[in-house]
Amino acid sequence: MKLRHALAGLAMAGLQLQVGAEACTGITLKSGDGAVVAARTIEWAESVMNTMYVVVPRQQELQSLTPSGHDGLRFTTRYGFIGLAVEQREFMVEGVNEAGLSAGLFYFPHYGQYPAYDEALKSRTLADFQLVSYVLGVCATVDDVKGQLRQVRVTGVDPRSSTVHWRFTEPSGRQVVLEIVGGEMRFYDNPLGVLTNSPGLEWHWTNLTNYINLQPGSAPLHDYGPLPVKPFGHGSGLLGLPGDFTPPSRFVRAAFFQLTAPQQPTAEGSVFQAFHILNNFDIPAGSEQAWGTAAADVPSATQFTVATDTRHRILYYRTMYNSTIRRIDLTTIDFSQVRYDSRPLDTVKRQPVESIRVR
Repeated sequence: MKLRHALAGLAMAGLQLQVGAEACTGITLKSGDGAVVAARTIEWAESVMNTMYVVVPRQQELQSLTPSGHDGLRFTTRYGFIGLAVEQREFMVEGVNEAGLSAGLFYFPHYGQYPAYDEALKSRTLADFQLVSYVLGVCATVDDVKGQLRQVRVTGVDPRSSTVHWRFTEPSGRQVVLEIVGGEMRFYDNPLGVLTNSPGLEWHWTNLTNYINLQPGSAPLHDYGPLPVKPFGHGSGLLGLPGDFTPPSRFVRAAFFQLTAPQQPTAEGSVFQAFHILNNFDIPAGSEQAWGTAAADVPSATQFTVATDTRHRILYYRTMYNSTIRRIDLTTIDFSQVRYDSRPLDTVKRQPVESIRVR
């Protein structure tokens, strides 16, 4: 029964994101003091998802699901971590561990392809939705990630679910993206620090060349023969910036907004800046569905936004129900004593409103 529920939850998450919410957008900021902040949005447009934060202690035994049961890779965590999960606590989409390593998955439909499931190799088979928890539990650096993942076989538990790719960021600022294409792992160093969804990362880098003309501020004045042409207002240097919600367009916008953002002196300043930048990627409810089909109980297709201060081991988040930024400071948690547990991101699914009393 537990396996059936797990498979149903995973399939629902994957199917919903294939239908109309393949819209994760990730950026990376570095503050003046050298701290690195990895931030991102995550979307489901079709319905309200069960979202939670998960506390995982050191020396916690975990095991992966496989298409044949709860019988995949078994491992014991070396590092404690906090993860954000969907549907149930095994399915983590973002998190950070006590070594400061950040990990997250981004949907990658139609381009990724995992190796075929081989039941004879199930003892080293890892479900794609559980890769984040595996990495956070056993790795401290990007090099650890590469070494550990080369020893496992990643698979999708349900064939109806979309494939994903992953982003890993360490406190030094080094970041890699993992894509599994044709059954083979491909790691890409990602100095730009931006990630969205399909196509692959290298394609997005090449596509930036199509926007080489973009510049902050205003475009220079031009005379078209006897006709002088002046900008209508500020921001004319951005003419041509794509404004739709497709992954290529979001990648271009995210890259431009990140590159033009003034550097903040501290990690906390970069965290708040990241939330402001990602405001531009909140997807209004109903914009991704056919006319009249959007669910009225989904306030936003962007169900939550998260920013991680990798140096100070602090995870910040806000949700579609509550725009207040909340944080979990890993340095205040005793991961040798805390128990494996999960709690909802929102205990009250309603935006709090502060009343201002005028005297």
